[in-house]
Amino acid sequence: MKGHDLDLFCVPRHYENDLDKVIIPHGLIMDRTERLARDIIRDMGEHHIVALCVLKGGYKFFADLLDYIKALNQNSDKSVPLTVDFIRVKSYCNDKSTNSVKVIGGDELSNLSGKVSLQMFDIVETGRTMQTLLSLLSECNPKMVKVVSLLVKRTPRSSGYRPDYIGFEVPDAFLVGYALDYNEYFRDLSHICILNDQAKEKYKV
Repeated sequence: MKGHDLDLFCVPRHYENDLDKVIIPHGLIMDRTERLARDIIRDMGEHHIVALCVLKGGYKFFADLLDYIKALNQNSDKSVPLTVDFIRVKSYCNDKSTNSVKVIGGDELSNLSGKVSLQMFDIVETGRTMQTLLSLLSECNPKMVKVVSLLVKRTPRSSGYRPDYIGFEVPDAFLVGYALDYNEYFRDLSHICILNDQAKEKYKV
């Protein structure tokens, strides 16, 4: 995945000098998300699903995926009842993993006892965050847990964990846009892009 030149796309002017390439254009994200919604309804259509949004980076993917699932519920033979919940996970400072995973709102996970949970992630990198969350979830005795992640990073640091549903595999670079951030910046960027080194210094905390 080599990416596309920035001048082929509409990018906010305040970010033009901060990005190297557009890796996944917004339209392609939406098409892939629609297909993931179809696959999820096909596989899980007989269950009542608790959709768990992993904040903050997952909120755009969560909202768009649920919109496609709702549209399919209205327009196809198979439909799936949905309720939603939210949890916040933090494991980064600047562009480096802190090697510790903070879960905020984890006390609410007890509500998942005996239920079918679909966790919606923005990106799986090493897999450690996901494994920490799955470990917490298993203590709540859910009936079934499935994971969908928009992105999975190809990295030698990976634990080998693979979600049940994957949108795209992406290179081992720091990605922003479509709610993926760098110190809270770039969530307002529609496309998924590679952040350049100057921007890492510019927005460093």
